[in-house]
Amino acid sequence: MATMVKEPVSPVKDKNYDLIHAVQMSLQHIWQLETYIADAEARGDSELATWFRKIQENNRKAGAQGKEMLMARLQGERH
Repeated sequence: MATMVKEPVSPVKDKNYDLIHAVQMSLQHIWQLETYIADAEARGDSELATWFRKIQENNRKAGAQGKEMLMARLQGERH
């Protein structure tokens, strides 16, 4: 039987931590997909490059939505 290793509790983890992390990951994926697109294009695989661009656009949308959500939450905390 495998035992689950529990992550140590982070002193910086707060109610917005997961949202901030998800936004960061979305934005990082946009950047990383540039490499995948270039690799696919270098191999002449336009189908794969197009698919990567679609994923990249989804990450752009998710990043933008997450930033808006985070901004609203942070502004709500100030009031």
